[in-house]
Amino acid sequence: MADRKGRVRGTMGSQARRTRALFALLLASCLAAPCAPARAQAGAQTGVPDSSQIDSAVVAALVAGPVWDIEVHSYETHQRVQHFVGLFSGKVREEFAKALQRQTRYGGLIRAKLRDGGLPEDMTYLALIESWYDPNAYSKAAAVGIWQFMAGTARGVGLRVDWWVDERRDPVRSTEGAVRLLSDLRTQFGSLYLAAAAYDGGDGRVSRGLVQYASRMTGVEGEDRFFSLAETKFLRPETRDYVPKIIAAALVGKEPVRYGVTVDSLPPLEFDTVRVAGGTSLAAVAGAAGVTVRAVHELNLHLLRGMTPPGDSMWVRVPAGAADRCMEGIAALGESERKGATALTTKKGESMASIARAHKLTIKQLAWYNPKPVRLKSGNLAPGQTILVPTAATISAAADVPNPSVEHYPRRKPPAKTPAKKSAIAAARKPAESTKKKQTH
Repeated sequence: MADRKGRVRGTMGSQARRTRALFALLLASCLAAPCAPARAQAGAQTGVPDSSQIDSAVVAALVAGPVWDIEVHSYETHQRVQHFVGLFSGKVREEFAKALQRQTRYGGLIRAKLRDGGLPEDMTYLALIESWYDPNAYSKAAAVGIWQFMAGTARGVGLRVDWWVDERRDPVRSTEGAVRLLSDLRTQFGSLYLAAAAYDGGDGRVSRGLVQYASRMTGVEGEDRFFSLAETKFLRPETRDYVPKIIAAALVGKEPVRYGVTVDSLPPLEFDTVRVAGGTSLAAVAGAAGVTVRAVHELNLHLLRGMTPPGDSMWVRVPAGAADRCMEGIAALGESERKGATALTTKKGESMASIARAHKLTIKQLAWYNPKPVRLKSGNLAPGQTILVPTAATISAAADVPNPSVEHYPRRKPPAKTPAKKSAIAAARKPAESTKKKQTH
């Protein structure tokens, strides 16, 4: 980990007041740091954080003010850094505060993964810039999740992305993938900020820039190399602003009170995991655990269809403390109660529309569980094939999302005029949107 640097601003009295004001936010963040999931008895796992694993940077901040383990002070007066500090504490203050609120839920997990991977913990602010810590965020370029992975890149770092599962939406697995990618990029470029630029704009472009401007870069060392390359305007504007955004987010994020940003805390991410058979509905898991379907769904955003994929068993998350109860409940369920969908064999003359109508589903909902049905020229289904028909409870925990394997969404016609506030938000972060799903449970 890089050497930590910090400084005390103002008088001791004003620092003490800021320290007390920040205590709740910092404590919520540090208590979210998880321990490694441990295998519990009877096939259960636990992901409950160990509150004793408190980030040393947080402890230091409580005593001597904020500290950063990325290079911040050398660049805090940079024009673009100051621009984004003003933006985060001004026009988009409300949205930035919501991002910091999500950080109280996911920040401990992310910092722990970064630390374990040998990266500075304050690279968590890269995730803030990518998505504002929204696991369901997606961009027009089909980048998804907190770390905004494209499907191909996600698979390249070991994430599962298919019709049933999209681990880009999983805060745990996607963070593990991001740590692997950032570690490789830092090794490749020898600079954390060049690695961040490559994360945003591609390693090929950064490499070409370093070659093209090699003479200019002579004698430039450390993180100054990014800023030297950015001055050439070889990088795209978004990439040139990417590191200044991260630095600005770290400045405001570590001292929200100083910048007039009020942050409410969320419960830190805590869960146990249980192994269930393929095709098990999240509704059945929730019922067995004695919790709501929504509670289980929010811990398993990567399970797109409200059930585990047909076939092999897999781990499913449940609220902390519910693993043993869930396993006992699942074992007591009959197969029809456990399964999220029933299989039927198509007959002559049937279509997706007729089957959906008979089971009070929309064609779209039925298609979520049957992505490649075999159709005749007439449009009807070929007889003799198996179609999965989901239960209403399964549908309630499913997500209406684009095909996870798509690498670029169709371009949508932009509005005639962009409101000033919306334009400011777009300038402050990547154009990621949240996938809104109507809750029916």
